[in-house]
Amino acid sequence: MKTSIDSKSSYTLIFLLWIAGLGAATQFAKIAVLFSGIQKLYPDLGPESGLLVSLIGFLGIVFGLFAGLLVARVGYKRLIVFALVLGGVISCVQTLPLSFELMLASRFIEGVSHLIIVVAAPTLIALISSDDQRGFAMTLWSTFFGVAFAIMAWFGIPFSETYGVKAIFVIHGTVMLLTAILLFARLPTGETKAAAVELNVANVLREHIHAYSSPYISAPAIGWLFYTLTFVSLLTVLPTLVDMRERALVAGMMPIVSIVVSLVMGKWLLPKYKAVDVVIVGFAMSAGIVCMVWVGVGLTYISILLFAALGLVQGASFAAIPQLNSRSENQALANGAMAQMGNLGNTLGTPLFLVLLASFDINGLIAGAITCYVLGMVRHIFLARRRDAKITSFE
Repeated sequence: MKTSIDSKSSYTLIFLLWIAGLGAATQFAKIAVLFSGIQKLYPDLGPESGLLVSLIGFLGIVFGLFAGLLVARVGYKRLIVFALVLGGVISCVQTLPLSFELMLASRFIEGVSHLIIVVAAPTLIALISSDDQRGFAMTLWSTFFGVAFAIMAWFGIPFSETYGVKAIFVIHGTVMLLTAILLFARLPTGETKAAAVELNVANVLREHIHAYSSPYISAPAIGWLFYTLTFVSLLTVLPTLVDMRERALVAGMMPIVSIVVSLVMGKWLLPKYKAVDVVIVGFAMSAGIVCMVWVGVGLTYISILLFAALGLVQGASFAAIPQLNSRSENQALANGAMAQMGNLGNTLGTPLFLVLLASFDINGLIAGAITCYVLGMVRHIFLARRRDAKITSFE
Protein backbone atom coordinates (compact mmCIF):
# COMPACT_ATOMS: atom_id res chain seq x y z
CA MET A 1 0.00 0.00 0.00
CA LYS A 2 2.96 2.28 0.48
CA THR A 3 2.85 3.48 -3.11
CA SER A 4 4.00 6.77 -4.59
CA ILE A 5 1.61 9.06 -2.73
CA ASP A 6 2.83 12.62 -2.56
CA SER A 7 2.72 14.60 0.67
CA LYS A 8 -0.35 16.64 -0.27
CA SER A 9 -2.31 13.54 -1.29
CA SER A 10 -1.23 11.76 1.90
CA TYR A 11 -2.61 14.55 4.06
CA THR A 12 -5.89 14.50 2.09
CA LEU A 13 -6.22 10.75 2.61
CA ILE A 14 -5.29 11.02 6.28
CA PHE A 15 -8.01 13.62 6.75
CA LEU A 16 -10.58 11.48 4.90
CA LEU A 17 -9.70 8.45 7.02
CA TRP A 18 -10.07 10.60 10.14
CA ILE A 19 -13.53 11.63 8.88
CA ALA A 20 -14.29 7.91 8.53
CA GLY A 21 -13.25 7.56 12.18
CA LEU A 22 -15.61 10.37 13.15
CA GLY A 23 -18.38 8.45 11.40
CA ALA A 24 -17.50 5.32 13.38
CA ALA A 25 -17.37 7.21 16.68
CA THR A 26 -20.71 8.86 15.89
CA GLN A 27 -22.22 5.38 15.72
CA PHE A 28 -21.68 5.44 19.49
CA ALA A 29 -22.27 9.14 20.10
CA LYS A 30 -25.57 9.54 18.25
CA ILE A 31 -27.18 7.06 20.66
CA ALA A 32 -25.24 7.80 23.86
CA VAL A 33 -25.41 11.62 23.69
CA LEU A 34 -28.98 11.74 22.33
CA PHE A 35 -30.20 8.90 24.54
CA SER A 36 -33.12 10.83 26.03
CA GLY A 37 -34.40 11.47 22.50
CA ILE A 38 -33.91 7.82 21.58
CA GLN A 39 -35.92 6.74 24.62
CA LYS A 40 -38.85 8.83 23.38
CA LEU A 41 -38.95 6.63 20.28
CA TYR A 42 -39.50 3.60 22.55
CA PRO A 43 -41.40 5.00 25.56
CA ASP A 44 -42.62 1.61 26.79
CA LEU A 45 -39.14 0.20 27.34
CA GLY A 46 -37.21 0.10 30.60
CA PRO A 47 -33.50 -0.54 31.18
CA GLU A 48 -33.29 -2.77 28.10
CA SER A 49 -33.16 0.39 25.98
CA GLY A 50 -29.55 0.69 27.19
CA LEU A 51 -28.69 -2.21 24.87
CA LEU A 52 -28.85 0.27 22.00
CA VAL A 53 -25.78 1.95 23.51
CA SER A 54 -23.87 -1.04 24.81
CA LEU A 55 -24.30 -3.54 21.95
CA ILE A 56 -21.46 -2.08 19.85
CA GLY A 57 -19.19 -2.18 22.89
CA PHE A 58 -19.93 -5.86 23.50
CA LEU A 59 -19.25 -6.62 19.84
CA GLY A 60 -15.90 -4.89 20.15
CA ILE A 61 -14.95 -6.92 23.19
CA VAL A 62 -15.74 -10.23 21.50
CA PHE A 63 -14.72 -9.55 17.90
CA GLY A 64 -12.11 -6.77 18.11
CA LEU A 65 -9.10 -8.93 17.29
CA PHE A 66 -11.11 -10.97 14.79
CA ALA A 67 -11.74 -7.70 12.93
CA GLY A 68 -7.98 -7.18 12.77
CA LEU A 69 -7.53 -10.63 11.24
CA LEU A 70 -10.33 -10.01 8.74
CA VAL A 71 -9.03 -6.63 7.65
CA ALA A 72 -5.49 -7.95 7.14
CA ARG A 73 -6.79 -10.92 5.14
CA VAL A 74 -9.37 -9.23 2.90
CA GLY A 75 -7.67 -5.87 2.32
CA TYR A 76 -7.90 -2.40 3.83
CA LYS A 77 -9.39 -0.37 0.97
CA ARG A 78 -12.04 -2.90 0.10
CA LEU A 79 -13.20 -3.37 3.68
CA ILE A 80 -13.19 0.27 4.80
CA VAL A 81 -15.26 1.32 1.78
CA PHE A 82 -17.65 -1.58 2.46
CA ALA A 83 -17.89 -0.64 6.15
CA LEU A 84 -18.61 3.02 5.39
CA VAL A 85 -21.33 2.11 2.88
CA LEU A 86 -22.83 -0.40 5.31
CA GLY A 87 -22.78 2.13 8.16
CA GLY A 88 -24.23 4.88 5.98
CA VAL A 89 -27.07 2.72 4.70
CA ILE A 90 -27.91 1.42 8.18
CA SER A 91 -27.96 4.95 9.63
CA CYS A 92 -30.46 5.96 6.95
CA VAL A 93 -32.54 2.82 7.56
CA GLN A 94 -32.75 3.80 11.24
CA THR A 95 -34.88 6.79 10.25
CA LEU A 96 -37.71 4.33 9.48
CA PRO A 97 -40.29 3.45 12.17
CA LEU A 98 -38.43 0.33 13.32
CA SER A 99 -39.54 -1.88 16.18
CA PHE A 100 -37.11 -2.09 19.07
CA GLU A 101 -36.02 -5.56 17.93
CA LEU A 102 -35.26 -4.30 14.42
CA MET A 103 -33.50 -1.24 15.81
CA LEU A 104 -31.36 -3.55 17.95
CA ALA A 105 -30.58 -5.67 14.88
CA SER A 106 -29.54 -2.53 13.01
CA ARG A 107 -27.20 -1.64 15.88
CA PHE A 108 -25.60 -5.07 15.60
CA ILE A 109 -24.93 -4.50 11.89
CA GLU A 110 -23.68 -1.00 12.72
CA GLY A 111 -21.29 -2.58 15.19
CA VAL A 112 -19.76 -4.64 12.39
CA SER A 113 -19.24 -1.44 10.37
CA HIS A 114 -17.75 0.31 13.42
CA LEU A 115 -15.23 -2.42 14.16
CA ILE A 116 -13.95 -2.63 10.59
CA ILE A 117 -13.46 1.14 10.39
CA VAL A 118 -11.60 1.50 13.70
CA VAL A 119 -9.22 -1.30 12.68
CA ALA A 120 -8.74 -0.52 8.98
CA ALA A 121 -8.55 3.30 9.12
CA PRO A 122 -5.60 3.67 11.54
CA THR A 123 -3.75 0.85 9.80
CA LEU A 124 -4.19 2.66 6.49
CA ILE A 125 -3.10 5.97 8.03
CA ALA A 126 0.13 4.38 9.24
CA LEU A 127 0.73 2.81 5.82
CA ILE A 128 0.22 5.94 3.71
CA SER A 129 2.01 8.37 6.06
CA SER A 130 5.63 9.31 5.55
CA ASP A 131 7.98 8.98 8.51
CA ASP A 132 7.67 12.73 9.12
CA GLN A 133 3.87 12.64 8.96
CA ARG A 134 3.17 9.49 10.94
CA GLY A 135 3.39 10.82 14.52
CA PHE A 136 1.01 13.69 13.86
CA ALA A 137 -1.27 11.52 11.69
CA MET A 138 -1.69 8.88 14.41
CA THR A 139 -2.34 11.47 17.12
CA LEU A 140 -4.91 13.14 14.85
CA TRP A 141 -6.57 9.72 14.52
CA SER A 142 -6.56 9.34 18.30
CA THR A 143 -8.89 12.34 18.64
CA PHE A 144 -11.71 10.83 16.57
CA PHE A 145 -13.75 9.59 19.52
CA GLY A 146 -13.53 12.76 21.59
CA VAL A 147 -14.20 15.05 18.62
CA ALA A 148 -17.28 13.05 17.58
CA PHE A 149 -18.74 13.21 21.09
CA ALA A 150 -17.98 16.93 21.32
CA ILE A 151 -19.68 17.63 17.97
CA MET A 152 -22.69 15.62 19.03
CA ALA A 153 -22.91 17.42 22.38
CA TRP A 154 -22.41 20.94 21.00
CA PHE A 155 -24.36 20.68 17.74
CA GLY A 156 -26.22 17.38 17.76
CA ILE A 157 -28.29 18.04 20.87
CA PRO A 158 -29.71 21.45 19.81
CA PHE A 159 -30.16 20.23 16.21
CA SER A 160 -32.06 17.13 17.34
CA GLU A 161 -34.24 19.20 19.67
CA THR A 162 -35.32 21.23 16.67
CA TYR A 163 -35.49 18.61 13.91
CA GLY A 164 -35.59 15.30 15.80
CA VAL A 165 -33.00 12.60 16.37
CA LYS A 166 -33.72 10.93 13.06
CA ALA A 167 -32.46 14.02 11.24
CA ILE A 168 -29.09 13.31 12.88
CA PHE A 169 -29.23 9.76 11.49
CA VAL A 170 -29.75 11.13 7.97
CA ILE A 171 -26.79 13.50 8.25
CA HIS A 172 -24.61 10.78 9.74
CA GLY A 173 -25.50 8.28 7.02
CA THR A 174 -24.96 10.82 4.25
CA VAL A 175 -21.51 11.78 5.55
CA MET A 176 -20.46 8.13 5.76
CA LEU A 177 -21.62 7.41 2.20
CA LEU A 178 -19.85 10.49 0.82
CA THR A 179 -16.67 9.52 2.67
CA ALA A 180 -16.91 6.01 1.17
CA ILE A 181 -17.12 7.49 -2.34
CA LEU A 182 -14.15 9.80 -1.79
CA LEU A 183 -11.97 7.05 -0.30
CA PHE A 184 -12.90 4.63 -3.07
CA ALA A 185 -11.78 7.23 -5.61
CA ARG A 186 -8.59 8.32 -3.85
CA LEU A 187 -7.16 5.27 -2.08
CA PRO A 188 -4.50 3.55 -4.22
CA THR A 189 -5.04 0.01 -5.41
CA GLY A 190 -2.58 -2.86 -5.29
CA GLU A 191 -2.52 -3.09 -1.48
CA THR A 192 -0.63 -5.89 0.20
CA LYS A 193 -2.63 -8.45 2.15
CA ALA A 194 -1.52 -10.84 4.82
CA ALA A 195 -1.10 -14.48 3.94
CA ALA A 196 -4.47 -16.18 3.78
CA VAL A 197 -5.39 -17.68 7.13
CA GLU A 198 -8.56 -19.69 7.45
CA LEU A 199 -10.72 -17.83 9.97
CA ASN A 200 -11.97 -20.80 11.94
CA VAL A 201 -12.29 -20.93 15.73
CA ALA A 202 -8.94 -22.66 16.28
CA ASN A 203 -7.00 -20.18 14.14
CA VAL A 204 -8.73 -17.15 15.65
CA LEU A 205 -7.95 -18.44 19.14
CA ARG A 206 -4.33 -19.08 18.10
CA GLU A 207 -4.04 -15.52 16.76
CA HIS A 208 -5.43 -14.13 20.04
CA ILE A 209 -2.71 -15.99 21.93
CA HIS A 210 -0.09 -14.79 19.45
CA ALA A 211 -1.20 -11.15 19.63
CA TYR A 212 -1.54 -10.88 23.39
CA SER A 213 1.70 -12.75 24.08
CA SER A 214 3.66 -10.47 21.77
CA PRO A 215 5.18 -7.45 23.55
CA TYR A 216 5.02 -5.61 20.23
CA ILE A 217 1.42 -6.23 19.15
CA SER A 218 -0.16 -6.19 22.61
CA ALA A 219 1.62 -3.25 24.26
CA PRO A 220 -0.54 -0.39 22.89
CA ALA A 221 -3.74 -2.31 23.67
CA ILE A 222 -2.76 -3.24 27.24
CA GLY A 223 -1.98 0.39 28.03
CA TRP A 224 -5.19 1.43 26.27
CA LEU A 225 -7.24 -0.78 28.59
CA PHE A 226 -6.07 1.15 31.66
CA TYR A 227 -6.61 4.45 29.85
CA THR A 228 -10.18 3.64 28.79
CA LEU A 229 -11.10 2.29 32.21
CA THR A 230 -10.80 5.87 33.45
CA PHE A 231 -11.42 8.16 30.48
CA VAL A 232 -15.18 7.92 29.87
CA SER A 233 -15.91 7.10 33.51
CA LEU A 234 -14.09 10.16 34.89
CA LEU A 235 -15.46 12.30 32.06
CA THR A 236 -18.89 11.26 33.33
CA VAL A 237 -18.30 11.39 37.10
CA LEU A 238 -15.86 14.24 37.79
CA PRO A 239 -18.09 17.11 36.55
CA THR A 240 -20.79 15.98 38.98
CA LEU A 241 -18.37 16.42 41.90
CA VAL A 242 -17.35 20.05 41.28
CA ASP A 243 -19.22 23.21 42.18
CA MET A 244 -22.41 23.61 40.14
CA ARG A 245 -21.17 26.96 38.78
CA GLU A 246 -18.06 25.29 37.33
CA ARG A 247 -19.68 22.08 36.10
CA ALA A 248 -20.26 23.16 32.49
CA LEU A 249 -16.71 24.55 32.25
CA VAL A 250 -15.15 21.34 33.54
CA ALA A 251 -17.32 19.06 31.36
CA GLY A 252 -16.45 21.07 28.26
CA MET A 253 -12.76 21.62 28.97
CA MET A 254 -11.81 18.04 29.89
CA PRO A 255 -12.12 16.50 26.40
CA ILE A 256 -10.87 19.68 24.70
CA VAL A 257 -7.58 19.86 26.61
CA SER A 258 -7.05 16.15 26.00
CA ILE A 259 -7.46 16.62 22.25
CA VAL A 260 -5.27 19.75 22.13
CA VAL A 261 -2.45 18.16 24.13
CA SER A 262 -2.64 15.03 21.97
CA LEU A 263 -2.29 17.03 18.75
CA VAL A 264 0.50 19.26 20.07
CA MET A 265 2.31 16.20 21.38
CA GLY A 266 2.03 14.54 17.96
CA LYS A 267 3.68 17.51 16.33
CA TRP A 268 6.45 18.24 18.86
CA LEU A 269 7.16 15.23 21.07
CA LEU A 270 6.80 12.11 18.92
CA PRO A 271 9.52 13.06 16.41
CA LYS A 272 11.95 13.24 19.34
CA TYR A 273 10.83 10.50 21.74
CA LYS A 274 9.53 6.95 21.56
CA ALA A 275 5.74 6.77 21.70
CA VAL A 276 5.79 4.20 24.53
CA ASP A 277 7.99 6.51 26.63
CA VAL A 278 5.46 9.32 26.12
CA VAL A 279 2.64 6.97 27.22
CA ILE A 280 4.57 6.06 30.38
CA VAL A 281 5.17 9.74 31.18
CA GLY A 282 1.47 10.45 30.57
CA PHE A 283 0.42 7.71 33.00
CA ALA A 284 2.93 8.92 35.62
CA MET A 285 1.73 12.52 35.31
CA SER A 286 -1.91 11.38 35.54
CA ALA A 287 -1.25 9.42 38.74
CA GLY A 288 0.58 12.39 40.26
CA ILE A 289 -2.19 14.83 39.31
CA VAL A 290 -5.02 12.83 40.89
CA CYS A 291 -2.94 12.53 44.09
CA MET A 292 -3.16 16.33 44.37
CA VAL A 293 -6.70 16.02 45.71
CA TRP A 294 -5.19 14.75 48.97
CA VAL A 295 -3.19 17.96 49.44
CA GLY A 296 -6.18 20.22 48.97
CA VAL A 297 -6.00 21.16 45.27
CA GLY A 298 -9.47 21.87 43.88
CA LEU A 299 -11.17 19.18 41.84
CA THR A 300 -11.84 21.67 39.03
CA TYR A 301 -8.12 22.18 38.41
CA ILE A 302 -7.33 18.50 38.91
CA SER A 303 -9.97 17.43 36.37
CA ILE A 304 -8.63 19.70 33.63
CA LEU A 305 -4.97 18.94 34.35
CA LEU A 306 -5.69 15.21 34.44
CA PHE A 307 -7.24 15.19 30.99
CA ALA A 308 -4.35 17.24 29.66
CA ALA A 309 -1.97 14.53 30.91
CA LEU A 310 -4.21 11.81 29.47
CA GLY A 311 -3.82 13.53 26.09
CA LEU A 312 -0.24 12.22 26.10
CA VAL A 313 -1.49 8.66 26.57
CA GLN A 314 -4.22 9.09 23.97
CA GLY A 315 -2.09 10.17 21.03
CA ALA A 316 1.07 8.22 21.80
CA SER A 317 -0.82 4.93 22.23
CA PHE A 318 -1.92 4.95 18.59
CA ALA A 319 1.46 6.25 17.43
CA ALA A 320 3.11 3.29 19.20
CA ILE A 321 1.39 0.78 16.91
CA PRO A 322 3.42 1.50 13.73
CA GLN A 323 6.54 2.22 15.80
CA LEU A 324 6.42 -1.24 17.34
CA ASN A 325 5.01 -3.15 14.35
CA SER A 326 6.46 -2.65 10.88
CA ARG A 327 4.31 -5.29 9.14
CA SER A 328 0.83 -4.12 8.12
CA GLU A 329 -0.85 -7.34 9.28
CA ASN A 330 0.62 -6.90 12.77
CA GLN A 331 -0.57 -3.28 12.77
CA ALA A 332 -4.06 -4.51 11.92
CA LEU A 333 -3.88 -7.02 14.77
CA ALA A 334 -2.67 -4.30 17.14
CA ASN A 335 -5.53 -2.01 16.10
CA GLY A 336 -7.96 -4.90 16.59
CA ALA A 337 -6.57 -5.48 20.07
CA MET A 338 -6.90 -1.72 20.76
CA ALA A 339 -10.57 -1.91 19.77
CA GLN A 340 -11.04 -4.96 21.97
CA MET A 341 -9.36 -3.52 25.07
CA GLY A 342 -10.87 -0.08 24.50
CA ASN A 343 -14.40 -1.46 24.43
CA LEU A 344 -13.66 -3.57 27.51
CA GLY A 345 -12.38 -0.52 29.39
CA ASN A 346 -15.28 1.69 28.32
CA THR A 347 -17.81 -1.00 29.26
CA LEU A 348 -16.37 -1.71 32.73
CA GLY A 349 -15.01 1.70 33.67
CA THR A 350 -18.11 3.74 34.50
CA PRO A 351 -19.85 1.10 36.65
CA LEU A 352 -16.54 0.35 38.41
CA PHE A 353 -15.88 3.98 39.33
CA LEU A 354 -19.49 4.59 40.36
CA VAL A 355 -19.19 1.65 42.77
CA LEU A 356 -15.88 3.00 44.12
CA LEU A 357 -17.42 6.44 44.60
CA ALA A 358 -20.53 5.06 46.31
CA SER A 359 -18.52 2.74 48.57
CA PHE A 360 -15.51 4.87 49.50
CA ASP A 361 -16.44 8.44 48.49
CA ILE A 362 -13.87 10.52 46.57
CA ASN A 363 -10.97 8.54 48.10
CA GLY A 364 -12.18 5.38 46.36
CA LEU A 365 -12.44 7.19 43.05
CA ILE A 366 -8.92 8.62 43.35
CA ALA A 367 -7.41 5.32 44.51
CA GLY A 368 -9.04 3.52 41.59
CA ALA A 369 -7.66 6.04 39.09
CA ILE A 370 -4.15 5.86 40.57
CA THR A 371 -4.26 2.06 40.42
CA CYS A 372 -5.19 2.12 36.72
CA TYR A 373 -2.44 4.61 35.84
CA VAL A 374 0.25 2.80 37.82
CA LEU A 375 -0.74 -0.54 36.29
CA GLY A 376 -0.69 0.98 32.81
CA MET A 377 2.78 2.39 33.45
CA VAL A 378 4.12 -0.85 34.98
CA ARG A 379 2.76 -3.02 32.16
CA HIS A 380 4.38 -0.80 29.54
CA ILE A 381 7.73 -0.92 31.37
CA PHE A 382 7.50 -4.71 31.68
CA LEU A 383 6.69 -5.15 27.98
CA ALA A 384 9.49 -2.75 27.00
CA ARG A 385 11.96 -4.90 28.95
CA ARG A 386 10.70 -7.99 27.14
CA ARG A 387 11.26 -6.25 23.82
CA ASP A 388 14.77 -5.21 24.89
CA ALA A 389 15.45 -8.84 25.80
CA LYS A 390 14.17 -9.90 22.34
CA ILE A 391 11.41 -12.02 23.88
CA THR A 392 8.70 -12.00 21.23
CA SER A 393 6.12 -14.32 22.79
CA PHE A 394 5.47 -16.56 25.72
CA GLU A 395 6.42 -20.15 25.12
